[in-house]
Amino acid sequence: MVDILHRVGVVAPLDDVYRAVATPEGIAGWWTADTVGKSEVGGQLVLRFGEVGGFDMEVLELDPSGSVRWRVTDGPEEWIGTEVGWRFDQRAEYTIVLFEHVGWREPVEFMHHCSTKWAMFLMSLKEFVESGRGRPAPDDVRISDWH
Repeated sequence: MVDILHRVGVVAPLDDVYRAVATPEGIAGWWTADTVGKSEVGGQLVLRFGEVGGFDMEVLELDPSGSVRWRVTDGPEEWIGTEVGWRFDQRAEYTIVLFEHVGWREPVEFMHHCSTKWAMFLMSLKEFVESGRGRPAPDDVRISDWH
């Protein structure tokens, strides 16, 4: 199995970064505006990206002291069964975000695309928490016919 890993520092308190990742309202501010669901372990998040489809995620972990984890239950075949995880660590004025999208069966071309998009959305998360305005879909940067 192969994984996508990223790291970004956000100039904000850990609580602010956690809320942006752990709640549907927060996610709608930086990943996709079309996000609904329940912010509770065992709850479902439904994320849509217009005509390209979307993902359903089961919330596996919500720890306000520093982590969030989801399992993909529906979406593109390559994503089903993978897990998306976040760890947060407050270091002076930065909250360090360690991101992982784990459990890919093989490094197919779509994984390369998703790695680039994750990096872009992590920068959108940073902008959202720091300034109040991110670049969620449909206002994200389109990088190919997969968006």
